[in-house]
Amino acid sequence: MPTDANVQRLLSMRARGAARRSRSLDLVRACGLHPADPIIDVSGARHTIVVPLLEAGYTDITVLDPSGFALADLAERLGNPGKHVTLLEQLVTGFHPRRRYALWCDEGFFHALQHPEERQQYLETLEEALRPGGHLVIATFGPEGPEECEGVPVRCYGPAALQHELGAHFELAEHSVAVRHAPSGEAYPYLHARFVRHAPAPLGPY
Repeated sequence: MPTDANVQRLLSMRARGAARRSRSLDLVRACGLHPADPIIDVSGARHTIVVPLLEAGYTDITVLDPSGFALADLAERLGNPGKHVTLLEQLVTGFHPRRRYALWCDEGFFHALQHPEERQQYLETLEEALRPGGHLVIATFGPEGPEECEGVPVRCYGPAALQHELGAHFELAEHSVAVRHAPSGEAYPYLHARFVRHAPAPLGPY
């Protein structure tokens, strides 16, 4: 039977997760999307913001996760999302989208990519999937964050460092840094940011 301390810890973790999702949803709202605009969430089934997106009225959401078990669990939690949610058993860095999206959401996947080749593959997929003028809403550990999270090594980014990683095709529109508490109780900065993908420059006259 759970102790009072464990119950309070669980409730606290849920509240912190809800707060992070709320900050990301605020950035999504700032994109000014139509409810039917296509959205892709690459955060993984455990960290996806698909539920608040559905509650906010968005009707075309794709969720990526390499684990079929995680996706099955998400599908069970969602109940009957019907045509509004597409679940794809796919790793982000090997994904080749068949369509383009107005918004790419990432709640902590990018900061787990340790190797430059992985990050390059991520960026190639991002540019393939996100339409010109589209938005990237991303959350990562901020400056002076942890070296690992739940046993997984992570990289930490400030807004300038993240802009450098994404390159000149993306422009930082807004960002905020909040405090996140790890399961151990330690507090770390967490960066939430929204970028806009530039449309390609028109070709000049020959």
